[in-house]
Amino acid sequence: MRLESDEAIAELLLQAKRIALVGASAKPERPSHRVMQFLLDESYEVLPINPGLAGQRLLGQTVHASLADLPTRVDMADIFRDAASLPEVTQDVMAAGIPAIWTQLGVVHSAAELTAVEAGLHLVVDRCPAIEIPRLRDAGLLPSRSLQS
Repeated sequence: MRLESDEAIAELLLQAKRIALVGASAKPERPSHRVMQFLLDESYEVLPINPGLAGQRLLGQTVHASLADLPTRVDMADIFRDAASLPEVTQDVMAAGIPAIWTQLGVVHSAAELTAVEAGLHLVVDRCPAIEIPRLRDAGLLPSRSLQS
């Protein structure tokens, strides 16, 4: 199901505790690096995915080569890959049993979205949690950071 209402997106963000960040970068100037730090600061557990950095540490977290290599289940995959790779990433998400996909700004692929929806995944498209979380908090749909555990 594609989540578009503020309430549905807020519910996903409240339920998700562990996030796989696909396309994590070690470069601080990259959006994926900044968003990973933001999510960690928001008390999410983030498992970075990048085959070129596998086994290294990124912001204190061990980097995994692929979603298939994750040592534990995750609640959501946050995708920092180009739109053309989204069909393959969607298949990887499904194979890993991850129930939700979040695609970052500009990462849009209608066929991959259809595949995800038909598979019953929750889907947030073309948004950034580092933008959405403060906005939804200001709207009263997410608790203040001091109330989060």
